[in-house]
Amino acid sequence: MAQEISTEAKRFKQVREDLGKTQSEFAELLEAGSTTADIERGKKKITGKIVSELLRQFNINPLWLYGVSYNKYLETSHNTAPKIITMDTSDRENMIMVPIKASAGYASNVLDTDWYNELPAFHIPLPQYKEGSYRAFQVNGDSMLPVLQPSEWVMARAVENVRQANDNKIHVVVTPDTVVVKKLRKTESPEGILLISLNRDYPVIEQPVVEISELWEVNSKLSFDLDVYEGQEAMISLKQGLDSLRSEIASIKKGTV
Repeated sequence: MAQEISTEAKRFKQVREDLGKTQSEFAELLEAGSTTADIERGKKKITGKIVSELLRQFNINPLWLYGVSYNKYLETSHNTAPKIITMDTSDRENMIMVPIKASAGYASNVLDTDWYNELPAFHIPLPQYKEGSYRAFQVNGDSMLPVLQPSEWVMARAVENVRQANDNKIHVVVTPDTVVVKKLRKTESPEGILLISLNRDYPVIEQPVVEISELWEVNSKLSFDLDVYEGQEAMISLKQGLDSLRSEIASIKKGTV
């Protein structure tokens, strides 16, 4: 008679599959030997160290793991929700606009209500902006070309913590020093993320989560120069294509040596 698999073994396997890891990769992450196969078959018990690593690295709730709780995750993530919002005369939340000139002082004024009240604000009566808090930021520089042009505006929805952020989406990231618009990519560690520019001339930034004051997911943009950068976009696309072709040629040459 086949051995019945325990709840914790089934859920342990579920976590591994959700993360897209092989049994050997997952075992290495958790320092659980060479493979997790015996744990998933119910032949080996999950140790306290493994439980603590699941919590530390992936916020897995131990009570969920053993079937006692419906909540898979423990909310231990750093809070990145906006600290201040403003309302209009109809008690609707404003969409505050943060122009390039104001972005330099934005990070240092996240708790200053008076400073926020001096910024322009408006309301968009569309269903896309009914759920959640939204803010508009003006794009500074060319690091997100060709998708975002310099001085365009992005509208972004507040994200409460990095765990809830959508991977590989463009975000506005506020730290104590700066405000940047980048593509966000999560890492295996919940303690850090990668911030990626679409313009390949800019390096990837390794950003500690604990330093993020606010996080906003971009869902739309506002542009006033529809045709000005068409030629520039074509040149960037051509440059990226040539760079890719050069890399392929170099790889072929290496293979023939």
